[in-house]
Amino acid sequence: MPVAPTHTTMNQFVSAGNQLLVGGMPISRLAEQVGQTPFYAYDRNLLRSRVAELRAALPENVKLHFAMKANPMPAVVGFMAGQVDGIDVASAGELKIALDAGANPSEISFAGPGKRNSELRQAVAAGVLINIESFREIDILADISHELELAARVAVRVNPDFELKGSGMKMGGGPKQFGVDAELVPELLERVGEKKLAFEGFHLFAGSQNLKPESICEAQQKSYDLALALSRHAPSPVRFLNLGGGFGIPYFPGEKRLDLAPIGDNLKQLSHRAKTDFPNASLVIELGRYLVGEAGIYVSRIVDRKISRGHTFLVVDGGLNHHLSASGNFGQVIRKNYPVTIGNHVNADQTEIASVVGPLCTPLDILADRMTLAVSVPGDLVVVFQSGAYGASASPQRFLGHPEVIEVLV
Repeated sequence: MPVAPTHTTMNQFVSAGNQLLVGGMPISRLAEQVGQTPFYAYDRNLLRSRVAELRAALPENVKLHFAMKANPMPAVVGFMAGQVDGIDVASAGELKIALDAGANPSEISFAGPGKRNSELRQAVAAGVLINIESFREIDILADISHELELAARVAVRVNPDFELKGSGMKMGGGPKQFGVDAELVPELLERVGEKKLAFEGFHLFAGSQNLKPESICEAQQKSYDLALALSRHAPSPVRFLNLGGGFGIPYFPGEKRLDLAPIGDNLKQLSHRAKTDFPNASLVIELGRYLVGEAGIYVSRIVDRKISRGHTFLVVDGGLNHHLSASGNFGQVIRKNYPVTIGNHVNADQTEIASVVGPLCTPLDILADRMTLAVSVPGDLVVVFQSGAYGASASPQRFLGHPEVIEVLV
């Protein structure tokens, strides 16, 4: 029989004895320090090293922005603000966190298809760059600029006529609620000029969670060429060109980590072209999941061990209410297991096939389905890797009234 594919080794975390180390601390001790389970833990050294890895692969003149929707925990945002060049927010709530964290307003951009008038007003007052996503926003921003006597800084978010091939989540191409269709952008740019908004550039984001460097390179090239064509209609020279992100991380069996080398080479070529095509512009790469996803874990404690008709269930004290994506209910068509281990038995000799399930009264509450795990008992700690992005903030924490999860940066 063919051997089933396994998860990529989670070698970003090391162990000592049987204990997984997070921030250099044994997982059992960390759980005692936190004071309760379940919890998320994010390792600042892994966050720092991921940024350094990117810096080494990308051209020096390409700016790195953190899309904080991936992880809006204030301590994480505050740490990342000191590591990257800018922050991308998707609501006034995120804008407040970014400003509180000390992010430079001139390097904050605000995207989202349904910005409320009050949010646009806050963004203009803060002096951040607003990504226009509809004709509606132009008149509102013009009125706000007049009232505040402060020109709104704007870029145009473009819905391109292509997709990011192999993307886990397509954000551009075809009919989309995001951005302005490319064929309508010349007309929109004319309106931006008429309303005397402070035009700065373009934002293009074709998709996310892609592990194919050739697809990312192709999307970047197409995005660049599209922005160049549209720039001929711009009311002023382009100063900002966000080529999006799309960099993925491995979650499921058979997936491998993204090769940055081809992407770095491609961006070097584009940045060289930009010296002529966009001499006043900064090229920007916007990443969320790729920056923080592999630096985080979700930890829950086994409260019961049950055998049902020959199958072992490890019942833990947290589930889809805290980690919707690991349960398979955050966009997966076919449920697949995230990498999971027993954090205080990572090098155990005895293993078994078991399922890890949460405490909720629904069969959807599964964190690991029939995985090979260390033999474990109530009190042991289940760890879900690749949990630094779209975890706590993307989960229905009030579902069924269970306690909300704790987050720590270590």
